[in-house]
Amino acid sequence: MSHLQSDMSLDTVVRRFFAVSVAVISSAAILGAMGAFTGSHFLHRIHPYIFFVGFGNLAILLLNRYLTAAIYPELVVNPLKQMRYIVSVLGAVASITVAVLLEWPLLKAATGLFLMTVVAGPLIEIFRTLSIKNIWKEVSVRYYIFDVLFLLNANLGLFTLGLKEAFPDSGLIPFFVTQSAYFLGSSFPLSISVMGFLYTYAWRGSSKRELMKTLFSLWFYIFVGGVLLFLVVILIGHYFGMMLISHILLFGVMAMLGGFAIYLYNFFRTSFRHPALAFLLTGLALLFATSAFGIMNIYYIKGIPFGSHPPIRIDKMWIYHSHTHAALLGWITFSFIGMIYIVVPSIMRAGSLEKLRSQSALSALLPGETMKRAFRQLTVMLLSATAVLLAFFFDNDILLGCSGIVFGFSVAYLLKNLVPELYRENLDNLERHAK
Repeated sequence: MSHLQSDMSLDTVVRRFFAVSVAVISSAAILGAMGAFTGSHFLHRIHPYIFFVGFGNLAILLLNRYLTAAIYPELVVNPLKQMRYIVSVLGAVASITVAVLLEWPLLKAATGLFLMTVVAGPLIEIFRTLSIKNIWKEVSVRYYIFDVLFLLNANLGLFTLGLKEAFPDSGLIPFFVTQSAYFLGSSFPLSISVMGFLYTYAWRGSSKRELMKTLFSLWFYIFVGGVLLFLVVILIGHYFGMMLISHILLFGVMAMLGGFAIYLYNFFRTSFRHPALAFLLTGLALLFATSAFGIMNIYYIKGIPFGSHPPIRIDKMWIYHSHTHAALLGWITFSFIGMIYIVVPSIMRAGSLEKLRSQSALSALLPGETMKRAFRQLTVMLLSATAVLLAFFFDNDILLGCSGIVFGFSVAYLLKNLVPELYRENLDNLERHAK
């Protein structure tokens, strides 16, 4: 990239972002599995914090920026700043771990406040560089910018949650600030990131481009507005409103899943079998499962005020856990691995964002053997994620722990499978010297 602002290369930052992100997701899954084996309260509590504080912030601060800058090059990618983001997020992960382990809620609040300041920087930079008109002109950019806004709000939620836990009798923090609300708020920016990505690298290039633009514009308002309105009706305990909005969102997900399945069938038939698209389709399928479990969740929370613990009838807690894990392990993790299988090779091949700006991002950049291994990885991940959901239904901690560990290691396999792409230049140099 010609306008990089430091001696550090974009390639180096992408390698470190990739390695840290995969390590965070794998660690969160394995810690959750160990919690099932040991019954440790700390492990049960810490693994979602690690996922959302670590990967949630990294994905929006770095990956999201690549996708936005691929559309608007004036949003310069500064590798030195991005390395600072990685270090800052790793510091926040260490801080939240200590806060949960030692039950120091003020440290939790300080972590949230620190992350708010980290996220505020790129957000200010975006609005200084792009006008509202430019943001609204590109459908995917609407999704990407709102990701950063909602990440800022999620970190505000962590800050206020820490204060509420530190001063439970103060009455200053609203009743809806709970641990569950923080996790929900943290998952939202990741979800809308995927929606923007799907439009940019799949449907935007279809023969019905204008129709897709209209539909994704409409979906933006339904998805973003629907989730925000859903939060309001939860807070006021409006049962019919919760059911109505959740069904509208479910039907929207069904339409997107069916449409993407048709797109994928045509792409595989006329082009080649791209594992990234298969990961994204699986993610959408698990979003459908998330929505279905969510509706069941609503049915059984009738009469239970928001913020109660447990948040649902104790004999139906498997539905609550299945809903959260179908989103966490399923929709978010599968979708972002699919995104990584497109974004990382595209950047590493060009040493810039140029391939991401063109349709060549969906070309066969990966070697055939790498793509075959990616499909095998997808199969293992899907089987283990399904086993996690079954473990909640059967209330079987052994199955939950074993499937969680398999899932964690199958995510970590991404590091091995993409090593040739990450260090292609070094391998080529070694081969030249060997000759």
